[in-house]
Formats: sequence, C-alpha cells, structure tokens
Amino acid sequence: MGAGFARINSLTIIQTSQGLAEHLLSTLPQTVGAGIVVGHDARHNSEHFARLTAAVFENKGITVWWYEEVVHTPLASHNPAQDNGYKVYGSNGCQINSPEDISIATSILQNLQPQIWTNEASPLRKPILTTMQSQYMHCLRRLLHLPQAKERSSNSIPFIYTPMHGVGLRYMMSAVELIGMKNGMTVVDQQAQPDPEFPTVKYPNPEEKGALNLAISTADEKNVSLILANDPDADRFAVAEKVGNVWHQFTGDQVGVLLAYWIFSSNSTQVHTDDIMLMTAVSSQMLSTIADAEGFGICETLTGFKWLGNVAQDLQEQGKRVHFAYEEALGYMFPSIVSDKDGISAAAMFLIACSVWGSPWVQLQKLYEKYGYFETTNTYWRSPSVQKTRKLFESVRSLEQPFLSYAGSRKVIRWRDLTTGYDSATDDHRPVLPASASTQMITCWLNGSESDDGIRFTLRASGTEPKIKLYLECRSKNQNSARKGALEVLGWLKETWFNDTSLKIEDRFADA
Repeated sequence: MGAGFARINSLTIIQTSQGLAEHLLSTLPQTVGAGIVVGHDARHNSEHFARLTAAVFENKGITVWWYEEVVHTPLASHNPAQDNGYKVYGSNGCQINSPEDISIATSILQNLQPQIWTNEASPLRKPILTTMQSQYMHCLRRLLHLPQAKERSSNSIPFIYTPMHGVGLRYMMSAVELIGMKNGMTVVDQQAQPDPEFPTVKYPNPEEKGALNLAISTADEKNVSLILANDPDADRFAVAEKVGNVWHQFTGDQVGVLLAYWIFSSNSTQVHTDDIMLMTAVSSQMLSTIADAEGFGICETLTGFKWLGNVAQDLQEQGKRVHFAYEEALGYMFPSIVSDKDGISAAAMFLIACSVWGSPWVQLQKLYEKYGYFETTNTYWRSPSVQKTRKLFESVRSLEQPFLSYAGSRKVIRWRDLTTGYDSATDDHRPVLPASASTQMITCWLNGSESDDGIRFTLRASGTEPKIKLYLECRSKNQNSARKGALEVLGWLKETWFNDTSLKIEDRFADA
C-alpha cells in the first residue's frame, strides 16, 4: 500500500472497481439486480477499501451484498503488514481466469477518472453476514456428515489453535462447536484477535520458520501435542504435532494427503474413477500413487485455486464427483462448500479425522509404509530481478536440445516446459496443461537409483514475489533413502543451475 499508480490506495481501488463495474454491466447486465458480494479481512485499510468498492458499485445502481464484519477471505494472506490485495470472483464463485482478467484490466484503463470519492453506504447495500455464516455452517455440517439437529458427540481432542493475528477465531469457534470439540481448544492469547501489524511474527505465514513458536510454547506449557493454525485471512491451514520430544510441522502435501485419504477411506460407497480429487502440478505425487492403488480419479492443474476451482466445476458439469482439491502451499478446498481454499473447513475435517486416528503423524507413517515414502524438499531462491530470473531459465533451456539428457548421474526420463509448450511424454510433444510464454515453469522427471524409485522436480518463477521456487520430491521404500535422493539432486542444482551468487537460497537449505 502507498501513494502512486503502482500501489494499492483509495484512487487505485476506485479505478479498479469502476473498471470491474463497467465490465459487468456490459457483459452481465443482470448484475444490477443480482448484485455483487463484498467482503474483507482485518489488514490495514481493508474495511476502507471494501467500503470504497461497495460505494462505486452502488453509484452504478448495483446492489451490494455486504459482509459487515471481517470474514475469512483469500487475499494477501501471508504477505507482510504493508501489503493488501483485491481479488475478484466470477458468478460461479471461482477466482477469475483468462481471458476475463484481460477484459477487466482493459475496462479499468478505460475508466480511470474517479466518479465518486465517498465510502458511505446507500440503500443498495444489504448486510448478509448472519445469513451466510448460517449457510456456511449448514454446508460444513453436511460435508462432515453430522446429524442435522444435534452437534456431533465425539472425543474432544486437546489442541492449540492460533489465528495468527487474523480473522479465524470467530469462525473456528463456530466450527469446533459444530463438531463437538470446543472444550478441547486452547487459543494462543497473544495471537487471538485481529492485529494488522502481526506483532509476534516476522511473516504472518504458518509455513515460515518461527511462525508457530508462540503456539509451540503454549502447547508445551499446557502439555498438548497438537497445534492447528490458520493464516491471518484463514484460507490456509497448518498442523504441527509433538512426537516424543520433537515437534514436527506437517508440509502442505502431508496434510493434503491425510485429508484426501480420510475422505476416501470414510466414503460409504465404493469409489470409482468418476470420484475425483485434484492437485496442482507442484503437489506431491503421493496422492496419485494412492489413487492408482485404490481406484479413484486424479486431475492435475496449474498452480493456484483459480485453476483448481474452475477445473473442479468443469468436472462436475461432466458428471464427475469432485471431493477435494489441494495445493502444497497449505491450501485445501472442499467444492461442496466453496470453490477456493478454506482453512476453517479443513481444520474441522482434520479434527474429526484425528478423533479416529489419534496421532496424525502415526497415520502418515502408516500411509508411507503402505504406498511408499515421498520426501519433498521445497525451497526457493531470491532473485535480484525479473531479467535475472528469465536469464536463468533461458540458460537451462540452452543446455541441450530438445532437453537435458542427464541431471548429474541421473537420466532425464521426462521434460515438460510450460513456458515454451513442450512435453517429451506426449505424442505431439504438447503439454496437456495450459502453456504460457509469460510464466516460467519447467518440470523434470529423473530415473531411480539403487536406493530410490525416482525424482521429480519443478522450477517456477513466482508471480507475486522475487523468487524462483523449487518443488523437489524423491520416492523410495524408506524415509532415509528418499531424503538422501532429494538432497542429492538439490545439491546438484545448487552447484550447477544456481551457482550465481546473486541468487540467494532460503536459509534452511543454505548448507544442505
């Protein structure tokens, strides 16, 4: 946030809203009566920006369905305190995707002159929080197969919960009351209420090192072995468990696999290939392995819930039953509730599963023993510029044509480049996933060794941060050999592709 056209401020919010409003009036004239929905989180200026947005639409004669208090809202979820965001969803409840985003951007540029400066409400603004929270809880009850008239009676598992200075507590309280586990929850007091400064964490992201330190301290003090966390807008969900004297923070892939397996194993009907679960191109291959073994279907999409949500709806229109979708960055979606990641429903589902499993860590080890060990080593390099990032990817592509034969001692058995639109595994060498010259993304499959069953890694340039992200996974029959294989290839990448000293790897892998 800040002054200028390259920052989020009152002017750019008004301009964006004017462009979006005109786009809707020209493409969906029924918007006037149907209205739009506006909600916000607890970041600096979020309520002000939301009120400005609502006022712009009201000025155009459009009804605004208004969330009058903070709600869990997928926005600038793990960004630092000075950031905010403006996210647009279509009439299908999914994030907009191409080509509509381009049309909206064009409309914004054609409507830059502010027509209104007030954020005062008009009679066209209709409050909906109470109604929609009731509807949300009704959908959650149905998802979790809870009795309609009575909350679930279950083992009240002791756990620590942190909303990480965000909006999650109110909605988490309603969810745990619904599933009968309210008495088991202890909240991290210092992080319980919304605070846009996020004073106790360096980054308000449960993935970041140290973000769960206060939760761990609270858990140790209360002698509790399970921690659940949301990020500040409560769309992401994280888990940590103390096993013996060691705290293990689950990766997004591990939580995703556990949730998917719980949905599969608790399904009362026989699964079929029309029963689908979705994951992204950088998610663990473990879910695909389970699906192959158990007979349900898997669909892979590009990264982000604008892809997962829209693809899920496309599949449902084809008669498929889409039960679940996830991405490794702590995002989990249940299509019967919302077509986006939702940390509250994920937490409720996870707690119910834990009431059966006992220890989620023990359950994960059982899945590894049954389906193989999948060691993920995900990290990133900070890049000084977009030009430097582009140069790195171009240098990788120029190593050998049509693609690299070996990565160290390992043979490359498949190469997919979603920037140039090449896939060595298809008959016409065109990838099934959409390609885009404006993004950088290469995936490489390597053969196995004497101690493992092979490796896959993806390099992707972040679209929101100056980072080159690596998603690396090794599969093996035991954890040690899987970890050894993953670190071997990480070391090779550091020495060959990332030997430029201006590229700084994430601290935890600096000496790996």
